[in-house]
Amino acid sequence: MFTGIVTDLGTVLDSAQGAAAVRFRIGTAYATETIALGASISCNGCCLTVVETGAGWFAVDVSRETLDHTTLGDWRAGRRVNLERALKAGDELGGHIVSGHVDAVAAIESITPEEGSQRFVVAAPEGLMRFVAPKGSVTLDGVSLTVNEVKANTFGVNIIPHTQAVTTFGALAPGSRVNMEIDVIARYVARVLQPS
Repeated sequence: MFTGIVTDLGTVLDSAQGAAAVRFRIGTAYATETIALGASISCNGCCLTVVETGAGWFAVDVSRETLDHTTLGDWRAGRRVNLERALKAGDELGGHIVSGHVDAVAAIESITPEEGSQRFVVAAPEGLMRFVAPKGSVTLDGVSLTVNEVKANTFGVNIIPHTQAVTTFGALAPGSRVNMEIDVIARYVARVLQPS
């Protein structure tokens, strides 16, 4: 479980094909001696399991399913990655409840300046817009964001300068693909209201 508050901007160091997965080594400022094998770390919004650590890096194995249904299949050495360690009981819940289970890949449709911030308009994959509500929460590349407006198949979010500086959002452009996770509460409300 995560909050969508990025705590480190990591870098993909390299990758290697394994028997059933691709192993990525990710450079980090985290004190890697404090990361247990088997720990969960959100990497661009994907909850991944740490399988190895070293000085200044950790490694994760990524399955074909994850590579095919997230942006992780595009990762190459040098790619910047939003990181967040798992939530501990008693931690501040600064964003919203995030599972790290990506629903789909969305696309940045446009970016326009707006009073010091940037207004990102995001095209959501078919079927997900019913889970997006004005002033509700959404997670893009592991970042908890507040939805500003909702249209038929797009929604808008404002990215403040701090978020641009400490996440990958400062490097995104129209056409960039991002991992999208809908709000877990919206998911369960929709399920309860769904006819049996």
